[in-house]
Amino acid sequence: MSKSLKLFLGISYIVILFLFLFLIFSFIEIERLNDFSYYKELQVILDKTVSSNLFVNLLIFFLFCVIWVSLLGFGSPILLISGILFGKWIGTFISVLSISTGALILYSIANFFFKDLVESLFQKRFSKYIHLFKKQEFNYFLAFRLAGGLGIPFGFQNILPIIFNVNKFNYFFASFLGFIPVFFIMNTLGAGLSEYIKQAENFSFINLMMSKEIYIPLIIFIIILFITGFIKRKIFDVKN
Repeated sequence: MSKSLKLFLGISYIVILFLFLFLIFSFIEIERLNDFSYYKELQVILDKTVSSNLFVNLLIFFLFCVIWVSLLGFGSPILLISGILFGKWIGTFISVLSISTGALILYSIANFFFKDLVESLFQKRFSKYIHLFKKQEFNYFLAFRLAGGLGIPFGFQNILPIIFNVNKFNYFFASFLGFIPVFFIMNTLGAGLSEYIKQAENFSFINLMMSKEIYIPLIIFIIILFITGFIKRKIFDVKN
């Protein structure tokens, strides 16, 4: 691919991303972000909108997530939002499915158009892992997802497997399964935050943190961080 075409695609990609962000933030009253009653109003509107037609709203959310992730969007806000909108169970399912799909699309696009660029950026740094993925591609990519992508920013996690030439089938299902633990915790936090907003009259950080819907997922999340650290040390700390 010529450099001029790559430059055009890259600029187009950035323009679309910024337009997407503009549309999102144009619906938010920024001047009221420090007003707790604004969040209560939003919660009521969201509950009515979602309950009016759950299937359509799930479809809209799915498409939104797929586009967002395929544009290198970060994952954490999406997970909290899905928990707020749909609760921890449905929110976990739709976020895992949609983000796995969006990640696969991003991987496919980057592999087709920007493979040389990705390899020049990452291959030297992560070359020591290539032989691991060649041995058991699915298992090691699943471990990679369970380990939080080794601390790599989410968008880059999704394109890094290009240097390992990961099969698309393995990419999707290892992502799907590997996302579940952390995604469930984040959706549970989102659902807990939604309940707190409904019940509380005024915002109190202490009361928020003392809510079992918040502190229990946080404790489990910390435990998962230790587990992912263990996975990283045992599987991915490879000496050259």
